Order: sequence, then structure tokens, then C-alpha cells
Amino acid sequence: MAYPVFGNGKDNLNVLDKFPRPFLIGVAGGTASGKSTVCAKIMEQLGQQSVLEHNRRVTIISQDSFYRDLTLEEHKKANKGGYNFDHPDAFDFELMHKTLMDVKAGKRVELPTWDYVAHKRNSEGTTVIHCADVVLFEGILVFYFPEIRDLFNMRLFVDTDPDTRLSRRVLRDIEERGRELEQILNQYMTLVKPAFEEFCLPTKKYADVIIPRGADNVVAIDLIVQHIQELMRPNRTSRRQRNNSDSLVGRPH
Repeated sequence: MAYPVFGNGKDNLNVLDKFPRPFLIGVAGGTASGKSTVCAKIMEQLGQQSVLEHNRRVTIISQDSFYRDLTLEEHKKANKGGYNFDHPDAFDFELMHKTLMDVKAGKRVELPTWDYVAHKRNSEGTTVIHCADVVLFEGILVFYFPEIRDLFNMRLFVDTDPDTRLSRRVLRDIEERGRELEQILNQYMTLVKPAFEEFCLPTKKYADVIIPRGADNVVAIDLIVQHIQELMRPNRTSRRQRNNSDSLVGRPH
């Protein structure tokens, strides 16, 4: 049985009072490693998936929301599978940093949504994230930028073997994004795999918890859920409760 690997000394799960709210958790890992599934399972075990977004105490943000607008030439490359979306330059760092700072401050934020087929931001709407006690921020390069990495109270790295990740990516891109097998494999070998080895894999060293086998590792997910449940204990005043309390100060009764 593969157990979670605990990292660099920040993993004392019993020392809770030093952690602020919202508690920001970074979830990194290679393409199709199971980052989104790990986050979804955490949400499911906490009973948060069926809760309306504005009432959720735990919420998820995807780094994919921060892909930057492409130039005309870059867009042409993307349509041919030649643009590297796994490179740090593919992301709007300024927007990502500002958004996470607002999240840390307990503010309501609006996220752009990315159209994976058209390779551009969806102009028809945004995703609204309300103040929550725990925020999961998942993506391939969430630990790459030091200014982003330092914002996390906990860092998880989903570690799944390359063959499994490739098979998942092939199925996903064919079924969900309408891509051809030849294009998927060429893109993976020439762009995705080298980018993973250069930019994503080295950030594994920053993880507090490494999760072998991704979402199949129920031991790791159970431990993380237990920690979050401790953070959400009723005797721990949430930021939302504090904000509501503060808003009542000075009001006539």
C-alpha cells in the first residue's frame, strides 16, 4: 500500500491554531495526474459538493482559469496543437496573484473561464468564488511561481506514473476536447512531457504532502480530510462568521 509522503516540516497536522482562515491549499501535479479528482473527493467527503457556492466552507479554484489571452500567432499554433499550455508563460501571473491575494483577504472574486476547444477565455461569463474557510487551488504549476507558492498554508503534490497520466490525457482530449490521437501524442511528446520535466516535476520538492497514485490513495485523502475537518470545527470562528459579526457592530438593536 502506498502511503502519503510527508515533506518539509510544515506537515504537523495537529498544530492548527497558527493557520489563518481562509486556509489555502495548493494542489500540484502533472497533466492528468488526478489533481481535480483529488479535490473533488475531498469536497465529496466533506459534504460540500451539493452545497451552493455562496454557502460553501470549502471551494476549488483551477489554475486553468488563469490562462492568458493568446496572440493571433499563438492562437494559430494552439489550433494545430503547437502552443505550449504547460509553460509558465501561458499563464496570466498578475491576475493569478491578485486573485489569490483577494482570496486570502476573504474577498469575493470572479474568475475567467477557459474554453479548451476554442483556446480562449469564455466571454459569456465568469465563475464567482465566495469567501470560504478552505480554498483548494489546483494546477500543474501552482508551485512554480515563488510569489504564488508562498501564499499556501499547505502544499500537496499528486504523484501519478507517466503511463497512467498519458492514457488519461488521451481519453480526456478525445472525448471532451474533440482532438485527434496523432495530435495529442505529438503535443505530449514535444511539449507536455518536456515542460513537465522542466517546470512541474522540480516543484515536487516544495510539497508538504506527496500523494502517490493520486485519487486512488484513500489513505492520503482521508488524512487531508481529517485535517480540514479540524479546521472547520464549530469552535473555530470562520472568516464569514467574523465578517457577519463585525457588520453588526454599531447597528441599533
